Amino acid sequence: MTGILWNLGAFIVALGILVAVHEYGHFWVARRNGVKVERFSIGFGKPIWRRTGRDGTEYVVAMIPLGGYVKMLDGRVDEVPPELADQAFNNKSVWARMAIVVAGPMANFLFAVFAFWLMFLIGVPSVKPVVRDVVPESPAAVAGVQPGMQITAINGNDILTWEDVNFSLIGSIGAEQTVITVQNDSGRQQQLAVPLTRWQFDPDSESPITALGLMPEGPVATLTLEQVMADGAGEQAGLQSGDQITQANGEILRDWNHFVALVQSSPEQPMELVVLRDGQRLDLTLTPALRETNRQAVGYVGLAPAVLPVDERYRFELTYGPLEAAWHGMERTWELTVLTFNMIGKLLTGIVSVDNLSGPISIAKGAGASAGFGLVYFLSFMALVSVNLGIINLLPLPVLDGGHLLFYMVEAVTGRPVPEKIQELGFRIGAALLVLLMGLALFNDIGRL
Repeated sequence: MTGILWNLGAFIVALGILVAVHEYGHFWVARRNGVKVERFSIGFGKPIWRRTGRDGTEYVVAMIPLGGYVKMLDGRVDEVPPELADQAFNNKSVWARMAIVVAGPMANFLFAVFAFWLMFLIGVPSVKPVVRDVVPESPAAVAGVQPGMQITAINGNDILTWEDVNFSLIGSIGAEQTVITVQNDSGRQQQLAVPLTRWQFDPDSESPITALGLMPEGPVATLTLEQVMADGAGEQAGLQSGDQITQANGEILRDWNHFVALVQSSPEQPMELVVLRDGQRLDLTLTPALRETNRQAVGYVGLAPAVLPVDERYRFELTYGPLEAAWHGMERTWELTVLTFNMIGKLLTGIVSVDNLSGPISIAKGAGASAGFGLVYFLSFMALVSVNLGIINLLPLPVLDGGHLLFYMVEAVTGRPVPEKIQELGFRIGAALLVLLMGLALFNDIGRL
């Protein structure tokens, strides 16, 4: 219950900030263009706080924290007194209306730059992208990647951390190959072409890094148990925190990943374990529960290993001065923007499954997890969501900013507004598509739970 409340609180804080930033973009540009703003609302539904400012705008915080809006004086919606006609949104030039509409998404991109700038000023705890091991016969192994190599570039883009590797690999989804530049202990660099034709991964259970066959240098999971979940298959088998698992089905376990692979391939099938507890050998029978993923049924036992910290040789603080941090903040925002547009294109063409769409539940879990790790990670999470919020609002759906922008662009070219009947039809179609998309994302969230 505590975890749910933490996730919910972090979600409300993150979304509240991002919505406020988005709506303030509309508000600020509208005021600069002489438009009267009647209400600035964070959230929908019944107001829980309201105040009228000296500027005549009513500022509201409402019950449902899933968005917000800026209500402007508009002759298409309300009757406008003659003395206020020049302050109505619909009476402004098409260029002013376009600027007001696009200001919201632009504010989200600027916030992402600010969040990354602040993150790089504080310093990001990072791990060098050094390969600890390579899975035999995996795409990485076929390409010739060897343990001990450090990844310095992917497809010509410089790589500093494993997070950079992750983003680059996600951007390579659907490609036939990706070119990795690696460096060995002597400093010699070489380029390796990694085949991706058979590369697939389930984002709910693995990362693109491990799915490619790369085992990063980082925290090392041991075969000693740190946590046994209540009522899980592990507890039912008699396992306890502190136990060391040495064998499964007669196989001597190499590491935690070896054990995980055996468990996942044995749903609802008994496994004979050899366990050391306080120096004494125990023989236990573990029957993994069945868990459905997007691709197959896998075993699940509810066990967490004790983890050894990252070797100091591979740890470093990624930090920059104010000007460098600003540049890298813009660079990271641009990379995320390009990656997001690429993923939308791959969703539309079927290269990426719609099962990967996430909704408010996944966002809440991400907010809670990142907030739990610290301010730097929470800033990174908010920057990621802010970029996505900006891009989604630019999509040419009539109920979104991008749809309004499309209508105004047509008006700018033709010299006359799009007929109201066409706009109304577009709004209905856009609303239906948006509800369908949100429903699918929520369905995916529930499936992940």
